[in-house]
Amino acid sequence: MTPDPPWIAVGRVTRAHGVKGEVAVLPLSEVASRFEPGARLFAGESAERSLTVAAARTHHHRRLVSFEEIADRESAEALRGVYLFVAAADSPALPDGAYWPHQLVGCRVVTEGGAALGSIREVMRTPANDVWAADGPHGEVLIPALHDVVREVDLAGRRIVVAEIPGLTVPEGSR
Repeated sequence: MTPDPPWIAVGRVTRAHGVKGEVAVLPLSEVASRFEPGARLFAGESAERSLTVAAARTHHHRRLVSFEEIADRESAEALRGVYLFVAAADSPALPDGAYWPHQLVGCRVVTEGGAALGSIREVMRTPANDVWAADGPHGEVLIPALHDVVREVDLAGRRIVVAEIPGLTVPEGSR
């Protein structure tokens, strides 16, 4: 079993905003408290550069965030493109049937009939539902993360079982 990564990306700085050190952040987390004043984030996947949220507000589809350690536009501009992380151990527990994307990446995907579809490469968020992209012997397979499709998730065994769906998991007309 692959150990959980020590870091989880919760946002990406897209640009500086204004002249007082504020940055626009594309949130990658549904945990609202990640950007509350006093929250501690890390610039990059190490504890070398800690940032403390001074203030945050919603602006369009992004969060505008001020950090105590960033006082001017030049310093804010230096953060452009930087991913913001938290320690994996600081992630809240999820309800049954919910998974962090990093837990799914690398899991093998098979159909109920045992056909190998590949391994999860990416978890994509869409307005309707998440979509899991798996790379396998027949190329990329996009799996909608729906109860009717995903039959079993075994994180300990790194294995996901999905329903056999013509045109999605098995060639059209094979069912």
